[in-house]
Amino acid sequence: MRRRLELIRVARSMLVISAHAADFVWRASGAVALHTGVGGEAAVVSLSYGERGESGSLWRRPGQTIEAVRRIRREEAEAAASILGAAFIPLDLGDYPLAVDEEASGRLVEIFIETAPDILLIHAPEDPFNPDHPVASEASRRARLLAMGAGGAPAAFPTIPPPMMYAFEPHQPDLCRFEPDTFLDITPVWAVKEKALQAMGAQAFLREHYTERARQRAFQSRYAGAGSEVEYVEAFQRLTPEMRSAL
Repeated sequence: MRRRLELIRVARSMLVISAHAADFVWRASGAVALHTGVGGEAAVVSLSYGERGESGSLWRRPGQTIEAVRRIRREEAEAAASILGAAFIPLDLGDYPLAVDEEASGRLVEIFIETAPDILLIHAPEDPFNPDHPVASEASRRARLLAMGAGGAPAAFPTIPPPMMYAFEPHQPDLCRFEPDTFLDITPVWAVKEKALQAMGAQAFLREHYTERARQRAFQSRYAGAGSEVEYVEAFQRLTPEMRSAL
């Protein structure tokens, strides 16, 4: 496994922006584990804990309170991020509906400046089944542009180089206009992702779903040249052009 990891190009910094506490775990924790596994830095921003609409099993407990759910969700997400070797940055904006006001948007821009990410992983722009995900996607893309300034021109505020931006896979990709163009082999770090999945107790029912999704994407990736040794894959859609010196 070590030899395979050493072949992966290390980006200096990765930033993941998650609408709810567990979104990054289901959809992008393999990418994060690969990145940190070869020495890259990663930070996960959780815009909300998903305490109202993403914590179903916790609300089955008698006498449950919003404060307790929020605490549990934070502990779960912190544990998952720690397993992946990533920093966890909660903004605690609330969910259903998620609202990113100007103050929160300003904080997101600050995080971009502080982390100067080479790679940005965000929600897909569309999701007809979850009202918070498109809000998170739009806020992420707007913050990226604000942090970049006017295309690298001098400005009165600090700016960053444009990070490559990818959408991670929605829960129902075919209904969200998600068209994966990047398959990432996460087989070498599957045990790490599986451990992170297990940390998200409030939505344990999703573990099997995303395990099967990773296997399905691995099968599909064979049409892109993957061998039978590729067992688990995460799918992404590039949202920015790629600069290359040759094809």
